[in-house]
Amino acid sequence: MMDLKSLVLLVATILVVEICLTITANANLVFQVERHRNRKWNLSLSEIISHDVRRRGRFLSSVDFNLGGNGLPTVNGMYFTKIGIGSPPKEYYVQVDTGSDLLWVNCANCIKCPRRSSFGMKLTLYDPEDSKTSDLVYCDQEFCTSTYDGPLPDCKRNIRCLYSIAYGDGSETTGYYVKDYLTFNRVDGDLHTAPQNSSIVFGCGAVQSGTLGSSSEQALDGILGFGQANSSVLSQLSASGKVKKIFSHCLDNIRGGGIFAIGEVVEPKVKTTPLVPKMAHYNVILKDIEVNGDVLELPTDIFDSGNGKGTIIDSGTTLAYLPSMVYDQILKKVLAQQPGLQLYIIDQQYTCFQYTGNVDSGFPVVKFHFEDSLSLEVYPHDYLFENKDAGIWCVGWQKNVEQTKDGRDMTLLGDLVLSNKLVVYDLENMAIGWTDYDCSSSIKVKDASTGVIHTVGAHNISSASTFLIGRMLTLFLLLSAIINSLTN
Repeated sequence: MMDLKSLVLLVATILVVEICLTITANANLVFQVERHRNRKWNLSLSEIISHDVRRRGRFLSSVDFNLGGNGLPTVNGMYFTKIGIGSPPKEYYVQVDTGSDLLWVNCANCIKCPRRSSFGMKLTLYDPEDSKTSDLVYCDQEFCTSTYDGPLPDCKRNIRCLYSIAYGDGSETTGYYVKDYLTFNRVDGDLHTAPQNSSIVFGCGAVQSGTLGSSSEQALDGILGFGQANSSVLSQLSASGKVKKIFSHCLDNIRGGGIFAIGEVVEPKVKTTPLVPKMAHYNVILKDIEVNGDVLELPTDIFDSGNGKGTIIDSGTTLAYLPSMVYDQILKKVLAQQPGLQLYIIDQQYTCFQYTGNVDSGFPVVKFHFEDSLSLEVYPHDYLFENKDAGIWCVGWQKNVEQTKDGRDMTLLGDLVLSNKLVVYDLENMAIGWTDYDCSSSIKVKDASTGVIHTVGAHNISSASTFLIGRMLTLFLLLSAIINSLTN
């Protein structure tokens, strides 16, 4: 008969193997995209605005990105994924951003690159010398000339192709282009993926300034842009025949996490509206706005989409920014149902108030109407966010201070209105669409090469790996204590 000590050892072995298998299975499924929450409001509301400004940048089969975090404005407001670069591949944590194009990572010998992050992960500098498959991109090569729309002046043989991106808050990343393998997760079954790689050109960050060069809560290894330009990873994967230029996301700000995948969505069905062609961002044609059944009285040309005007859909932005005239009317109508509220202005820009009732019962739905009869309903629990520590609610709508080249105010719709909706970006047909959806569930995506339909599920990996590792460490310590007590 087995003694107590042997029984404990057997149970320990079984539990450890189970946890290790769980960790391995999770690691093989998807890129880990994460969004971290502030403790209380460690980032001020003005920092959220600054964060939104700088994220505007220049404004295969299927691929599944593991999504985590929460899209509420009281969160850090940053989605990121873990990718592999090089041969052998090393792991890098990069922001996922639909409002910019380029993939870039901090590189060896970088000046003012962050060395630590409060996210808790180890930051890694990419070194082309450590990869067997890396190649420099030179100024006379096709990628460089096409990116700059022609030959560069003073370009000579073996001169590196440089990049430089300036952001709205004064931050800047500068470096040079490198070609190397990107490792990602190809969907090869229901709720299952397999690793695959493809040669990609990306930026090797040599100099960072502003918030990009600081070791802070927003410090990561780089940015992964999902914009429309030929330099984006999406465009490069499409050009090499790996994927179609279709991707989707479903951001869950109720339970956290959600879905992010490349591939044609076949379920649920999504109604679309045309994308305005030849735009740097995902611009759509907004017709009018309705609050509690009343259509706002606005000039007919306020949402014109020509010459850089119009409405931008950008999951890389946390809030929603409206022209002054639109903002004033929406704010007035939203607050009209609660005339007794005492309003506070926080950070000189947020309208806040104390409220103890159900916001969905006490405030109206705001509905955006787009071309081809596509609507976007924004519920009170979406555009109002709560600071429980302060006991107040704040309005997420913001007055846009940025303008287009001809002086027109822009309309920019970010996570504030895109959360809890499946949003599909179909660049094959130049359309974008959405539908209210449970982002903790799953979608069905068609394999572009075989036509087979696979299920892609939601993920919330913000603490999964840490939790499992913590469980295993706790288990070892507990078992050690039990074994020691039995031995003694």
